[in-house]
Amino acid sequence: MNCNVSVKTGGRMADIKPFRALRPRDDMVERIAALPYDVYSRKEAYEKVHDDAYSFLRIDRPETQFPEDHDMYAQEVYEKAASMLQDMQNTGLLVEEATEVYYIYELAMDGRSQVGIGACVSVEDYERQVVKKHENTRTEKEADRIKHIDLCNAQTGPILLAYRRRERIEDVVREVMLRTPVYDFLAEDEVTHRVWIISEREKIELIRQEFAQVEAIYIADGHHRCASAVKVSQMRRAARTVHTGTEESDYFLSVLFPDDQLMIMDYNRVVRSLNGYTAAEFIKALAPVCDVTAIGREPFRPGRKGEIGMYLQNTWYCLRIKDERYTDDPVENLDVSILQRDLLGPLLGIFDPKVDKRIDFVGGIRGLEELARRVDTDAAVAFAMYPTNIHELFAIADAGRLMPPKSTWFEPKLRSGILIHKI
Repeated sequence: MNCNVSVKTGGRMADIKPFRALRPRDDMVERIAALPYDVYSRKEAYEKVHDDAYSFLRIDRPETQFPEDHDMYAQEVYEKAASMLQDMQNTGLLVEEATEVYYIYELAMDGRSQVGIGACVSVEDYERQVVKKHENTRTEKEADRIKHIDLCNAQTGPILLAYRRRERIEDVVREVMLRTPVYDFLAEDEVTHRVWIISEREKIELIRQEFAQVEAIYIADGHHRCASAVKVSQMRRAARTVHTGTEESDYFLSVLFPDDQLMIMDYNRVVRSLNGYTAAEFIKALAPVCDVTAIGREPFRPGRKGEIGMYLQNTWYCLRIKDERYTDDPVENLDVSILQRDLLGPLLGIFDPKVDKRIDFVGGIRGLEELARRVDTDAAVAFAMYPTNIHELFAIADAGRLMPPKSTWFEPKLRSGILIHKI
């Protein structure tokens, strides 16, 4: 089979192709694999690289190879990433797959597992919105990854995509997972990572044909990596005199998961001041938006949509959003939207949470204890959200709409450096 042959039906469906990954030597994968570049602050990235010289974070965050006051966006920083990536190939730490294959990538955490297909997705599908987004991207963050991808000639971090489950794909996955995986390790954050290879031509063809019947694929995590890969593709397309649409840069690195396996965690808010309110005044001001119940010192985790946990002056509260605050609009109906529209903006004066320095966002993986710690030390109030669900995400993306910033936190995270796509 020629794996560069498109199998789209009617010019509308998804083109998901196998590829020759650049991947770690079997005995080094645990040392090399790293959490995504954007989960670390600059200080944390330096500390991580100092602790493990083989971590792929060296390449994803190449400023760690320079003094801490060095311009992290300077040309020589990205050139350093490219040279380190080449060195890892030259020394045999990274090896390129002999043929185009699909990969099965399993993540297991806290007794649950999610299993996706490692593959490359067509840039054209992103451009014509077969691949759908639910977040805007920031130009400055894109610029960083554009330089990184372009200079490295590689996409180093996979994008987490979701699609509506297809049973025939799951049948292949279950069969292949009966074999011994090529990688199987427990990372320091207690997440198990396993990888298998799908190399049989008939299985590859079946999977590609199944994806060719998928009408929509959704970006779950990795909007900036995705947008940057697309822009590099467009740059290279514009520079070519002949463009076939099958160049490696016309595809971006992804792991695609069925919708029923993904877990979205809460993405919580911490605010530094009450905008002139006393605690008692602020609680009274909440009355038009929600019913307020004091819980006490025990952390309150929302148990359903419409509930928000609030920590204020050593006390947890349950906020129940009033029914009249909901509409038929899929975006305005999100709990994070109601919080922003009816509370953070009018009461606390935070109208643009993307730039307002008074608000921080805390991923649910850090726990409710982190919210209490922040309020007890350097903030005034924290809000614990009930997680947005995957079907809310699908509905918003299908409508061509965008979620508010920081609406979803996906766990566990795909590791960088396990599967690399050379372009």
